[in-house]
Amino acid sequence: MKTAHHRIPRCRESLVLYVAVLLGALCLLFLANLFVGSVRIPFDAVVDIFMGREVEKATWSFIVLQSRFPQAVTALFAGASLAVAGLMLQTVFNNPLAGPSILGIDSGASLGVALVMLFLGGSVGTAGAIHLSGSIAVVLAAFAGAVLILGIIILFSTWVRSNIMLLIIGIMMGYITSSVISLLNFFATAEGVFSYTLWGMGNFSGVSLQQLPLFCTLLSVGLLMAVLLIKPLNALLLGERYAENLGVNVRLTRIWLLVSTGLLTAVSTAFCGPVSFIGLAVPHMARLWMGSSNHKGLLPVTLLLGPAVALLCNLISVIPGSSGVIPLNAITPVLGAPVIIYVIVNQKKIQYFN
Repeated sequence: MKTAHHRIPRCRESLVLYVAVLLGALCLLFLANLFVGSVRIPFDAVVDIFMGREVEKATWSFIVLQSRFPQAVTALFAGASLAVAGLMLQTVFNNPLAGPSILGIDSGASLGVALVMLFLGGSVGTAGAIHLSGSIAVVLAAFAGAVLILGIIILFSTWVRSNIMLLIIGIMMGYITSSVISLLNFFATAEGVFSYTLWGMGNFSGVSLQQLPLFCTLLSVGLLMAVLLIKPLNALLLGERYAENLGVNVRLTRIWLLVSTGLLTAVSTAFCGPVSFIGLAVPHMARLWMGSSNHKGLLPVTLLLGPAVALLCNLISVIPGSSGVIPLNAITPVLGAPVIIYVIVNQKKIQYFN
């Protein structure tokens, strides 16, 4: 039975308005991330840097082009990827509390990083940026750990037809990896534990300008896969049996959904750390704003709202200025947790997934 929150927006113009507002907000937030940072750089100097003109201090050009710009682009793509991954997982598992961390994929990435930092002695800088000598090892380890867990989940998905059972398997995989990480922490050095803790706080500064093309390309592939899955996602809203009657191969669709969400989560976590709440809360924010669960409108809005929230969190993190940078995972729960609490309290009233 259709509810108010399953309606498509009244007209195409409404969706165009949503997209236009989000694009405007994205542009403003992206520019704000370029002009505002922990180091104060004059407004006209930033403009001169992007115009190719010389500025008073050479370090300003380095900060803007080698730090702020890659960081803003990273927040843009990571925010979109985590939000879209969360939306697809909530739909396929028919669960409003499903998110990129629910399948243990980011736990697998954390395990890979823990092996490098705690067992092999890798480290990160004091500001949370990975040292050049260990950056490739850390990213590869995180990606390998995430892909390993994803492969296990996909393997189980070929045997287990129940989404609930698959969800439980993912949660159990997360517990197993967390247990191994705890053991590694127990036997690690104080420096290794400190380095791993910094990585676990999440940040968008782990992608260098040279790594940016690879980062953006991998996430673009995952996002393209998500866009191509819009019709099956809408069919799954009505239930698996109804989707099968419409000609949707539910098992194959579920595998492709896992591959897409796994790629988006694995790459984002490998480069940015386990960023919390964006994948869980942003899809609900999009649904509440649109009043619809139709993915033809919901997915594009989520795709734009995710980076807007990520850029806002990144901007808030530099508010202390020269005093330091606030950890990303100290900010995202403050914005995301109230949304989840509202959804839980009003779940019967909202009825997203009926």
